[in-house]
Amino acid sequence: MSISNYAENKLLDTLGGTAFSVSTVYAQLHTGDPGEDGTANVASESSRQSVTFGSASSGSLVTSAATTWTNVSAAETYSHFSLHDASSSGNCLWYGALSSTATVAVGDTFQITTLTLTLD
Repeated sequence: MSISNYAENKLLDTLGGTAFSVSTVYAQLHTGDPGEDGTANVASESSRQSVTFGSASSGSLVTSAATTWTNVSAAETYSHFSLHDASSSGNCLWYGALSSTATVAVGDTFQITTLTLTLD
């Protein structure tokens, strides 16, 4: 998993006294590597779902609830995710591979039960 260049720069700006916060984080599914901007290989199920996190600890941030897509729109295989600061458009904050790929059929429900972001 990787933090995006956008988020890296915003975090560095905080060291210079510029405030930065994201009110809601949204997850998007991908069928391949989403790339630095989170725009490549977007799944047909392109709706973004809000993600909730607990407090960061020991360099990690873990979701506090499952993130769910219901009634997916196409049969495909999800392999990656991206996190954004808006439900559409906006900026990519983080991206990476799912712990395992998942093949879904039209109408299925897909869920990311736990997502852990780690800085090293």
